[in-house]
Amino acid sequence: MQRTRIVFSGSGGQGVITAAIILAEAAVIHEGMNATQSQSYGAAARGGATRSDIIISEDDIFFPGVTQPNILICLTQEAYTTFAPIVRPGGTLLTDTRFVTTTRKVDAKQIELPIYESVMEKIGKPIVFNISVLGALLGIHPIVRMESLLAVVKERVPKDFIQLNTDAMELGYKIAENYLQGGR
Repeated sequence: MQRTRIVFSGSGGQGVITAAIILAEAAVIHEGMNATQSQSYGAAARGGATRSDIIISEDDIFFPGVTQPNILICLTQEAYTTFAPIVRPGGTLLTDTRFVTTTRKVDAKQIELPIYESVMEKIGKPIVFNISVLGALLGIHPIVRMESLLAVVKERVPKDFIQLNTDAMELGYKIAENYLQGGR
């Protein structure tokens, strides 16, 4: 596996940091890879800009920051406007259709998915939006196995919410699968 550099971006309260931590822990604890995860917040914890950098590699990682991600996930218009230019040429830019209108031309594959709308329609609880985004990411780029992500979710969420989060992750995966099969 080559080194994968990911930037999750959005706003406080969307679970951007939690999603990044779950992904990094899955890579390290359940896949035996090396990973780093770092984060930065805007002026406000809720509603302010949030960014988390993740690097996953089988080799050593010497610097935890990401300057040109292979994968950029933008969950707000502000995040998209700010970070779209940094995606690595040939990389992937993943956005949610409810919160982001893509307007820039970038040298990357731009994937726009209706994740939030699907979560609200099928699950009805926006709190698992971030977990559905993780599922969609996994459906597009199988960085780790689904079982690894679910194992971390089971360790991190209260017992009563494990099934809700499992359903959300599977929903995101199915959305990405449908996209890849041309169903958009």
